[in-house]
Amino acid sequence: MNHFILIASLLLLFLLNNFVVEARQIAKSTTTGTRWVVLVAGSNYYENYRHQADVCHAYQILKNGGLKDENIIVFMYDDIAFNVQNPRPGIIINKPYGPDVYNGVPKDYTGENCTANNFLAVILGNRTALTGGSGKVVNSGPNDYIFIYYADHGSAGMVTMPTGDDLYAKDLIEVLKKKHEAKSYKSMVFYLEACESGSMFDGLLTEDMNIYAVTASTPAESSYAMYCPGHYPSPEDDFETCLGDLFSISWIEDSEKHDLQKETLQQQHGVVRRRTLVDYLDFSSHVMQYGNKELSKEPIFSYIGTNPDNDNFTMKAEEFSSNPSAEIAHSSRLTRGAVSQRDAQLHYLWHRFNRSADGSSEKIEAQKQLQNEILSRQQVDQNIHQIIAQVFGEENVSKMIESIRPAGQPLVDDWDCLKMLVRIYGEICGSLSIYGKKYTRAMANMCNAGINEKQMTLASNQACLK
Repeated sequence: MNHFILIASLLLLFLLNNFVVEARQIAKSTTTGTRWVVLVAGSNYYENYRHQADVCHAYQILKNGGLKDENIIVFMYDDIAFNVQNPRPGIIINKPYGPDVYNGVPKDYTGENCTANNFLAVILGNRTALTGGSGKVVNSGPNDYIFIYYADHGSAGMVTMPTGDDLYAKDLIEVLKKKHEAKSYKSMVFYLEACESGSMFDGLLTEDMNIYAVTASTPAESSYAMYCPGHYPSPEDDFETCLGDLFSISWIEDSEKHDLQKETLQQQHGVVRRRTLVDYLDFSSHVMQYGNKELSKEPIFSYIGTNPDNDNFTMKAEEFSSNPSAEIAHSSRLTRGAVSQRDAQLHYLWHRFNRSADGSSEKIEAQKQLQNEILSRQQVDQNIHQIIAQVFGEENVSKMIESIRPAGQPLVDDWDCLKMLVRIYGEICGSLSIYGKKYTRAMANMCNAGINEKQMTLASNQACLK
């Protein structure tokens, strides 16, 4: 009897091994085109360390996955590694006590060349539209796979770039449509880390474009910074800024350990959604999916390759649970901390002030910067409140600020109107800060309610020129 069980076990092991080999062969055979990747860190300054750290770490995943530099295009301001505040000169880490992820990263579009215009030109493969940079573009064909990862600050309907204009959802979608109409890719995956990032695709990205988009949050909630000073897990004491973002480190750290020939995009979504929503329940966002969700059945390998060192990684079914409600009662990690992306700068300034020696010049300067940030936020709150009150009445201020359109409906009907309101506010009241951009939803609601240029100009003058 025991002999029979042994033979049966060996036979089962042999069949499972053949199944794994066959699955890998199928995964490899389905990827006949070239993999193209665009990585974007949409911010600068040391307090935004985490965005460039996320992008650099993602690059290391791609290199270990077998992608060539000629097919990887990187946007980052590149002011972090050698920043005077960086306690590890020439090194960037993406988690506490982590390895250097900066080494070898291509410098394609840095500094003043890290712009929305160049990003859109790169996607289209339009070299003539570039203004500086390495000149690398996504020169893809109909059998190719494209992966875009964008880590940044965001607000309703837009994400930022270090220099130049912000990137509006309408402009991004129009470029993606052109790329699709040109038949210059087989399928595309877009991962977006930003506050209110769902608003970049909700009601805009259609299934027929063969693009699968995953966002760190819904159209109306913040995404979160991670590995921040004073929170667990915390970086080394000499770091004063957050090292990563919760959504980003979730997909990157998952990709770092799995055999991506076997893990599908949908399975990774389950891992990331659970970690983002459950493991940090008090600081959570809802990871969203848009576009052609059928593509989520494909192996991640098709887009970013896989590290051969992970070939023998054993997956556990519970790792890929996409139902976080079942995990809530059993989560024992609620003491962990995360910081709203929009408040990360405030956290950075507070931490600098708190750790400076009493009476020192550093303490005085940190206090000044912290107070200025708080006063700036209060001023923006007041400006927006007064502008809305003058046009729609005091009783409608909360409605204009808080109203959210139903899922599947774009943020605004007239995107040119939204751009116009943001421009007028900037010209009269000063450019919207990262914090101030939380009010782009209010401006979209004002457009949807029919406000015109004359009304916005008059209200802004009355609110901001007193």
